[in-house]
Amino acid sequence: MEFLMNIIDFVLHIDEHLLIITQTYGTLSYGILAGILFMETGLVFTPFLPGDSLLFAAGALAAKGMFNVVGLYFLLITAVFLGDNVNYWVGRLVGQKLFESNNKLFKRKHLEKTQDFYAKYGTKAVILARFVPIVRTFAPFVAGIGKMPYLKFLTFSVIGSLLWNTLFIFGGFFLGNIPVMKENFEYVVLMIIGVSVVPIGVEIMKAKMKK
Repeated sequence: MEFLMNIIDFVLHIDEHLLIITQTYGTLSYGILAGILFMETGLVFTPFLPGDSLLFAAGALAAKGMFNVVGLYFLLITAVFLGDNVNYWVGRLVGQKLFESNNKLFKRKHLEKTQDFYAKYGTKAVILARFVPIVRTFAPFVAGIGKMPYLKFLTFSVIGSLLWNTLFIFGGFFLGNIPVMKENFEYVVLMIIGVSVVPIGVEIMKAKMKK
């Protein structure tokens, strides 16, 4: 419970924590940010790490001169892209074996549904998932398990990574230091999370209406 509360506090006050990190570690802060984003997108057991709010806060600090925004932008795009691809290949090479025993946790029918889903919504799924917390961590892994053609996945991974980083880093760069946002940053984070869930919610509603 304490661990969960610490995570929530870190996410809601990420601007303060990130400022402490930059003041403490200096140039190494670039590597710390890249590492966090790589783990959030590349490791299926770390979906709780912040993504959207981290990028936004980093952009806001770049506007203050704490980071070089161009260097930060390309470094974090690279970290996210590598995380995506590591996750995909782990799912493709190892994920299938998890379903061979067809146990309660890894039922074969779930894999087949995943394959059908990506065959039908692959383009939209990979790009939309990039903007949804937790979902973006599992999407590349599931795409790998579902045997999505790698070049197809690669294309949409690049598009999703570019859109995600551009929107949040430069959103933070241009908007993060506006007084009202700076003074109410925890509410900005909650708003970002809320807006991030909207695309998937729309898709779910569409699917239910079709049924």
